[in-house]
Amino acid sequence: MDFEPSARAADLAARVRTFVDTEIAPVEDEYHRRIAEIRDSGGDPWQPLPLVDGLRAEARLRGLWNLWLPAGHEGPYAKRYGTDAGAGLSNVDYAPVAEQMGRSLLAPLVFNCNAPDTGNMEVLLRYGTAEQRDQWLDPLLDGTIRSGFAMTEPDVASSDATTMAATAVIDGDEVVINGRKWWTTGAGHPDCAVFVLMARTDDPAADRHHQHTMVLVPRDTPGVEVVRMLPAMGRYDEPLGHGEVLFSNVRVPASNILLGRGRAFEIAQGRLGPGRVHHCMRLVGLAERALELAIARGKERVAFGKPLIDLGGNRERIARARIAIDSTRLLVLNAAWKLDRSGPLGALSEVSQIKVAAPSMAQQVIDFAMQLHGGAGLSDDVPLAAAWTQARALRLADGPDEVHLGLVARIEIARHAARR
Repeated sequence: MDFEPSARAADLAARVRTFVDTEIAPVEDEYHRRIAEIRDSGGDPWQPLPLVDGLRAEARLRGLWNLWLPAGHEGPYAKRYGTDAGAGLSNVDYAPVAEQMGRSLLAPLVFNCNAPDTGNMEVLLRYGTAEQRDQWLDPLLDGTIRSGFAMTEPDVASSDATTMAATAVIDGDEVVINGRKWWTTGAGHPDCAVFVLMARTDDPAADRHHQHTMVLVPRDTPGVEVVRMLPAMGRYDEPLGHGEVLFSNVRVPASNILLGRGRAFEIAQGRLGPGRVHHCMRLVGLAERALELAIARGKERVAFGKPLIDLGGNRERIARARIAIDSTRLLVLNAAWKLDRSGPLGALSEVSQIKVAAPSMAQQVIDFAMQLHGGAGLSDDVPLAAAWTQARALRLADGPDEVHLGLVARIEIARHAARR
């Protein structure tokens, strides 16, 4: 078991860290202030700011673009679209790169490594036809369009995806889609051009995990309506955001089906496994930044004649935060290593473990940093409130804690039974 990143991965992680520290962090506050000013003045905060476009262009020029491309699946894309050295990374190698991106909520978008686009691009890489890749993957890798992922629904318990109500009925050479989705990440971006949608395609001859199909739905198809954008605890996360999307008798060619009828769960498993590693390593980076901010605040702010860092057990809390961050990093690297060796089905327990551990760890560390900042920690003068919201949301996104805990328990109980 070796978690040591390759020399190339270590170099990329260092270069990403430098870019975040020198190019993104100095303008991040200005970016969020500008979004707030536009919103408060009645403007359109969903339009990407030139500041972001400039950062993306510079990241691409430096070869820090599409670094998420997985080893063995990059083909010609890495060289064509600016990824450094023209080769994809293993999960273990991408993990430290993702951690450095996690230090800024803006960084993944700058590097073209943001959700849901990375997951959607990976779906197209692994399961798309040549025509589907030409139409959608190329412009996504080029950064000229964005995408959305439409799976969660408001009227069913989406933690059990087999209860999905939206339908995708095959009608000759077309698919007819009806249903309502929400928390469709990416729906707010004006360049969102396609949704990867999961819906029921009833088949009496199939089991419950072969009743669903994934379909590519162009955003401008008649019958597709973004009903509203949803705030996550008051934050809209412009310019990507999360939308409620209504699909009313939407017709797309049957050639837009991914992999085949009834194979959505198979695709989802392949999509979500690596994506959860990306999320969790970014959370490790986010927790690292929060701890740095906490220590800086604790040393500089004085109360009752002492620096805050010397009051109320704060040194012990800093030590526990360090232990929690390092423990979680190792847990995520273990899941990444297992994914590289055994694939998504061979790493089910490990991926579910990190999906529970990382958001909770980050939430606790960020909460401590907020407490040390006092009232400022609740404001947007520091990035902690937004970071806390991100960590809290990820305890639900890609499956709630309870579902993942249930899976880990089921696998453990099965192992115990097999040893008897």
